[in-house]
Amino acid sequence: MTVDPGSARQQDVYKIMIGAIVPRPIALVSTLSVEGVRNLAPFSFFTAISSKPPLICFCPGPRSEPGPRKDTLLNISQTKEFVVNVVSEEIAEAMNLTSGEYPPEVDEFELAGLTPAASGLVKPPRVAESHVSMECKLALAIEFSQDPGGGNLIVGEVLRFHLDQRIIGENLRIDPDKLRAIGRMGGPTAYTRTRDRFDMVRPKL
Repeated sequence: MTVDPGSARQQDVYKIMIGAIVPRPIALVSTLSVEGVRNLAPFSFFTAISSKPPLICFCPGPRSEPGPRKDTLLNISQTKEFVVNVVSEEIAEAMNLTSGEYPPEVDEFELAGLTPAASGLVKPPRVAESHVSMECKLALAIEFSQDPGGGNLIVGEVLRFHLDQRIIGENLRIDPDKLRAIGRMGGPTAYTRTRDRFDMVRPKL
């Protein structure tokens, strides 16, 4: 089967993409509004870009219903700061609670029962229960489309890593069995664990 995005329905293009691009890590992004309201929301269009400088990116889309931009996007555009918290199995249900499209005055930390911990270099708090948190300043923001299914690219430079000592092995290697990260699969309710893994050695030329 061949599908042409130019003639296919947006919903079908989306289903193909989220079904094929798997598993996707989850960025649980904490921000602070200019009024001081804490916000927390998950994004699975998320990856690393560079390690020198350390750059990561995630892609918030428009709201499913017409209205103002998502709180995360609005807060970052105004404050230029955010924290990316890695989602492990222990906080999966709490993360899911933050995924609703709540009014701007709602504090998702309180709603999900997660603990805000003070960051060192940015104002938004990090999630204390997360094994890995990354304080970021905005490096680049690109809006591609405000249409349904459209997206924005947010690139952040990591200013500081917060690592749970319990998951760290030799030479700062993170132990995946202790991190227990989860990822998104296709469909609105499908997630995956990262316990089933295998190794392959790169060929030497």
